Amino acid sequence: MGNISAVFRSVLLLMVVGLSSAVQAQITDINSAINKAGRERMLSQRMAKAYFQLGLGVDAERSKTVLDTSISLFDRQLVELKNYAPTPEIKDTYQKLEKSWLAYKDALVGAAPSQGNGKKVLDLSEEVLALAHKGTVQLETYSGTATGRLVNISGRERMLSQRMAKFYQAAAWNVGGAQLSPEVDKARKEFSAALQELSATPNNTLPLREELELVKQQWIFFENALNQRPGLEKSLSLNVATTSERILQTMENVVGLYEKMPK
Repeated sequence: MGNISAVFRSVLLLMVVGLSSAVQAQITDINSAINKAGRERMLSQRMAKAYFQLGLGVDAERSKTVLDTSISLFDRQLVELKNYAPTPEIKDTYQKLEKSWLAYKDALVGAAPSQGNGKKVLDLSEEVLALAHKGTVQLETYSGTATGRLVNISGRERMLSQRMAKFYQAAAWNVGGAQLSPEVDKARKEFSAALQELSATPNNTLPLREELELVKQQWIFFENALNQRPGLEKSLSLNVATTSERILQTMENVVGLYEKMPK
């Protein structure tokens, strides 16, 4: 069992590194901008998830890697999006996001995770998410294409996967109170509805259909993990941590395929 766990952790670590290395290229067009803007949404939730996992002592080494690489990636992409911003309104959104991000980053790295600081991390992750979402929607509207919309919708699935995990881990750590469970349920419904919409897209390529089928399979495992009452055993939080990373990686593949679709 120990060997299986070690191999599992190694695979997940490769996924973390792969996510970071797969997004190094600069923004080249509007679909690329929408993808990276949407990834900022996801990272806002993933960082809080990792912070809570560190507080819980859940797979601490990998959770620290997730947090560190996510902070670095958010920083880098924010600079790219500010430089790319095609309108003054979009640029203003990213300037506001930068201010919120500085406060959020300080809360994430200023000291060892604590429940006292956890509520602040939770609140700031919501603030950063709202601005990152606004920027993504603005870029999609600017693109005015069906492909841009698909990049946005599929990119939002990445965020929802991390959002569900964030709220689960916060509840397991007794951070955030009773409002967390309805938020998880809301995100689950939104994820399922969007997955159905993406699967029904008429011009999906064969690789897209295959990746979406894989997401559906992983969604079953992720939902099963979310169905377990948080806080009972550390192993339950570990299941949420690992299944949320697996579905995230597959959704990254889906968004990348939509990004390359003709506009």
